[in-house]
Amino acid sequence: MIIEPNKVVSVNYNLTSKKAGQTEETFVEKTNTANPFVFMFGVGGLIEGFENSLRGKKVGDKFDFHIAPAEGYGEHNLENIVNIPISAFHDDKGKVDHEMVKVGKTLPMTDNQGNRMSGTVHEVTGEHVRMDFNHPLAGQELHFVGEVLAIRDATKDEIAHGHAHGPDGHHHH
Repeated sequence: MIIEPNKVVSVNYNLTSKKAGQTEETFVEKTNTANPFVFMFGVGGLIEGFENSLRGKKVGDKFDFHIAPAEGYGEHNLENIVNIPISAFHDDKGKVDHEMVKVGKTLPMTDNQGNRMSGTVHEVTGEHVRMDFNHPLAGQELHFVGEVLAIRDATKDEIAHGHAHGPDGHHHH
């Protein structure tokens, strides 16, 4: 069996990344055989380069590939760095919690349309909070090294829902 659309795939990987011009890669995350990454192939939702690099592989195949930002989380976009009025961070007493709202913290935010997103605080002044809503890995080359652990046919429910229901096709809880 090979990795192709409507297959549920389990992989184990180590992910590192690097920004343009850097030579050293930075550790991002890793899975292990007890908690592999399980996904349904070909339904979207994953970065393009990841699926393209795994297509056609079999159980036991090892992989080692790099993904350019354009096929990963996109380029770092300056338009995604915005100043938000400090009043948006006031609690019911008109104060700002400086333990929560401080440089380097990632905060859950909601835009005018109610879409949820995460932003990283870059600067806090008396007037505004400067936040970066780019994906943390935007503008970075990704490097995946790993192995294909399992491939199985997706169930009718999984195909209908467009995602894997756990390694053995468990139902939603």
